[in-house]
Amino acid sequence: MHGIRPCPLTARRNGPLRGRARVPGDKSISIRALILGALTVGETAIAGLLEGEDVLNTAQTLRALGAAVQQCGGRQWRIRGVGVGGFAAPAAPLDFGNSGTGCRLMLGAVGGCPVTAEFDGDASLRKRPMRRVLDPLERIGARTLNSADGRLPLTLVGARDPLPIVFEPQVASAQLKSAVLLAGLNAPGETVVIEREATRDHTEKMLTHFGAQVRIEAAGASGVNGRRITLTGQPELAPAPIVVPADPSSAAFPLVAALLTPASEVVLEGVMLNPLRTGLLTTLKEMGAAIEEVQRRTEGGEEVADLLVHASALRSVEVPASRAPSMIDEYPVLAVAAAFAEGTTVMRGLKELRVKESDRLAATAALLKENGVEVEIEGDDLMVQGRGRAPGGGLVATHMDHRIAMAALVMGLASERPVKIDDGSFIATSFPGFVELMRSLRAELSG
Repeated sequence: MHGIRPCPLTARRNGPLRGRARVPGDKSISIRALILGALTVGETAIAGLLEGEDVLNTAQTLRALGAAVQQCGGRQWRIRGVGVGGFAAPAAPLDFGNSGTGCRLMLGAVGGCPVTAEFDGDASLRKRPMRRVLDPLERIGARTLNSADGRLPLTLVGARDPLPIVFEPQVASAQLKSAVLLAGLNAPGETVVIEREATRDHTEKMLTHFGAQVRIEAAGASGVNGRRITLTGQPELAPAPIVVPADPSSAAFPLVAALLTPASEVVLEGVMLNPLRTGLLTTLKEMGAAIEEVQRRTEGGEEVADLLVHASALRSVEVPASRAPSMIDEYPVLAVAAAFAEGTTVMRGLKELRVKESDRLAATAALLKENGVEVEIEGDDLMVQGRGRAPGGGLVATHMDHRIAMAALVMGLASERPVKIDDGSFIATSFPGFVELMRSLRAELSG
């Protein structure tokens, strides 16, 4: 995928959005389902897997480590695992493309095994920091070789005799927590992660789904949303079927487009409503968004619902820093929504956005400025001056970032003039079929 030709796209106003759609499966759950399926003894069936490039790259790395991963059609997959600690040394570097989630979680999964593997990715992933993951893995017993400043490409020598650790991350990161728990699977005794702020808990839920013993307790001072997660090591994970719900981070784009485009009415089917992933919905409702949750139900151990979305007049809000972990991937499209709200929306505590596929904080501000919206960054806070409308007319540099690309196109569907992006090829890393789905809702997107 490293030689993909740029694919410019333009979005323009074209009347209301109407219809029903199901966005692809959740990326976080898809990647975890593959990894944990590979660590079971036996065969796991996965339905609704996201078949985006990030997930496909993770599947390929698992094949290289000895798991049998089979695509059966209709987003149905089967994976025959090698058991905890059973990975084989790969013959070639593991290429994660653009996937920070796949790479960081696999660093953990491999770091707890007595094998050596080279990790690599595309130009964007090579810029992203891995040291925060490597530090606790080295405490567990892994070693890092051939790395410049903890970045890819690097060689990881997995722990021959992994040690259980107690780890308190300095940043709220589900990827970091998950890497430590995955490495701790092959360590005797109890591996503990203490979170100051709760982050998305898909790894804990899925570990339990496959038969691991995971204990979760409140941690921190009164009123602080902290958690202590304790994993009992060296379980024999048993195969268990998984249904992957629709990804709320992907649903954010057609959802916000429907809110901003006058007279729109859209239904998004089967969207996951895990409480640690619903920060965007909470924020949009505070802004006055008409979003109704219909037919709440459980799929794959996660609560889901159909979302009925009507075009809405939005007002500005202040988004607290404590909400960031539950919506970290949605800030670019929230910033677009804020541009169309009335008043100044303040989003606090966005430090983690600086180390995404791009410096996503700077890229989000640049996206808005390019399209005539007043925006400021103060420290780790983003302030967007909304005027109920946006001029548009800009050419947005996406920096190989799929969420910046989609957020810019959403802006173009509601702004006064079209918005063009320099490259939409990377959208497929998380949302294959994005352009086709948006067109099915009557959006005008052209190459």
